[in-house]
Amino acid sequence: MFGYSMVQMIRAHADKLEKPLRDEILNGYRPFKWTPCFLHRVFEGYVKKRKKLSLIVEFEDGYYEADCIKLHEVLERHHACKFKHDFSRISCCSAQVTPEGLEDILTNCNHIKKVYVDKEVHALLDVAVEAARAKSIVRNNKRLTGKGVTIAIIDTGIHPHQDLEGRIVDFVDFINERTTPYDDNGHGTHCAGDAAGDGSASEGKYQGPAPEANLVGVKVLNKIGSGSLETVMQGVEWCMQYNEKHPDNRIDIISMSLGSTAQAFSSENEDPMVKIVEAAWKEGITVCVAAGNEGPEAKTIASPGLSDQVITVGALDDKDSADTREDDEVASFSSRGPTIYDVTKPDILAPGVNIISLRSPGSYLDKVQKTARVDNDYFVLSGTSMATPLCAGVVALMKQHNPEATPYEIKQRLKQSAETWRNRDPNVYGAGYIHGENAIN
Repeated sequence: MFGYSMVQMIRAHADKLEKPLRDEILNGYRPFKWTPCFLHRVFEGYVKKRKKLSLIVEFEDGYYEADCIKLHEVLERHHACKFKHDFSRISCCSAQVTPEGLEDILTNCNHIKKVYVDKEVHALLDVAVEAARAKSIVRNNKRLTGKGVTIAIIDTGIHPHQDLEGRIVDFVDFINERTTPYDDNGHGTHCAGDAAGDGSASEGKYQGPAPEANLVGVKVLNKIGSGSLETVMQGVEWCMQYNEKHPDNRIDIISMSLGSTAQAFSSENEDPMVKIVEAAWKEGITVCVAAGNEGPEAKTIASPGLSDQVITVGALDDKDSADTREDDEVASFSSRGPTIYDVTKPDILAPGVNIISLRSPGSYLDKVQKTARVDNDYFVLSGTSMATPLCAGVVALMKQHNPEATPYEIKQRLKQSAETWRNRDPNVYGAGYIHGENAIN
């Protein structure tokens, strides 16, 4: 076994090859057990020249350009090898490489830091909803779907996607002052589906926790996902005014997958963004806000998520498994507490890694992240931005079951019913993992 050239190559460069890649190469030798010895060299030569490995090559800092030129030269020498994509910001590139080509690369490119298998990843919204224990919750012989509950998505807008048909009950635009629903960025549409997509374009596969809830689109961020304190405040204020004008068809929940780096005031209540969301909270609107994506450092909770009143949602990686908790972990990017005012945050975690939800065709994200498209109607994104509306969808089920529940009661119930499957720091994990079934009495 150790006489094979590829085995020798792995031993010589083990520190530069991640274990799954080493295993994949070695597994190519399994059929040799049943092959006559005199044929081994012939078969190994065939495998080395023909087997295709999809790899990510990482270079040492400062050597990307020089070694990438060498990489191109090596790949041109091997018929079945080809360069695929540049990721120069992180000193990486992707390539299709044969074992022989890989050996040549490791020999001639002197500043390779690590080589990884370009793994195939699948993480689906239907799994995320099941993992949040928010799928097919039945109370009083009736499945809860969020029907009769209205969620305002304060974001980049909402594209009138098939999965939301007939349920975008209002729309306001503080950026371009358009009157019909649209989303030129794509973020808001994804968030809307995280909360309330009904999966009709996927035969129910990609469905949010509240597939019959109504939605209100509040566009406060522009095409590239940027806005201002003013436009965000306008959006929240508009929601409160909406309820004054529509007392029988109120906005029950605000989902805000946005924020800014917390600025130090004399107290958190001096922060204008905190003030406006707490005003909505006092008006009876349950506000769910993203913790932010600046983890894993402490004290990175964004504003307005640092409010001690609203529900601040961090992101959990459920490892694409609905039934087990053993491998679940907080997402590395999820912001940690305490806040800069030493308040324990986030309040709760919800799935937020590789979530498949609604696509807004032709939007900014749709154009710049084409590889994130899933089929024709869906899109995959990660962030506390995705965890927040998923939490809002669970809250919609709670409101459907008990319309009189106050924001404070909902928040306390969510925290008390969360799964504390590990004894961990509440400034990282909050109260635990959201559990829709337990949250609804």
